[in-house]
Amino acid sequence: MIKKKIYTRKLDFDENISGRWHNSDVLLLGGSAGSFNLIFQVVKNLPPDLNKTVIIVIHRKKNFQSDIERMFSENSRMPLKEISDKDKINKNTIYVAPANYHTLIEKGGYFGLDVSDAVWFSKPSIDITFESAAEAFGERCTAILFSGANKDGAQGMLKLKNAGSLTIVQDPSEAEMPEMPDAAININAVDYVLGTNEIFELLKTSLL
Repeated sequence: MIKKKIYTRKLDFDENISGRWHNSDVLLLGGSAGSFNLIFQVVKNLPPDLNKTVIIVIHRKKNFQSDIERMFSENSRMPLKEISDKDKINKNTIYVAPANYHTLIEKGGYFGLDVSDAVWFSKPSIDITFESAAEAFGERCTAILFSGANKDGAQGMLKLKNAGSLTIVQDPSEAEMPEMPDAAININAVDYVLGTNEIFELLKTSLL
């Protein structure tokens, strides 16, 4: 059963969601159209001593050179880098999936880049990263899926949930493009549906 809108005041989180977030080693953030500003605010507000690995997968147009990494890095209090093949995965670091590759989590705690076909017309694919993260991290992971105009991420969220990860989507009623969170909800891949401000408040509990 999906738990939705369970909070009535600031930081009034139930023990289950806050405990699972605190026990996570990895934070996965996925999104497409309408998600950039929200993920940017998450990056801007994460503390330097979060003691977690943060992995961001945002859809980008093919062969479109963006300034995502520069903008994020200039506003992050944690080291931030675009993922390269065989990079070691470290805590207290924010990693951004590069354009025109799929990002996978490999055995031994390394990233792998894959050049196979686009998924949901997207490369990087949120599904591919989330599915490999489920195998690598299991219950030690929290995944949040934001606004987007297709169904990418839903199957990955389902695999994460089945592996014991904490899975959260942005409330579709607040998403600029609700298709992505709706798709995850519709296949029962979501533990919690949270409003945007609730997501920010949950992440802030890492400071307590």
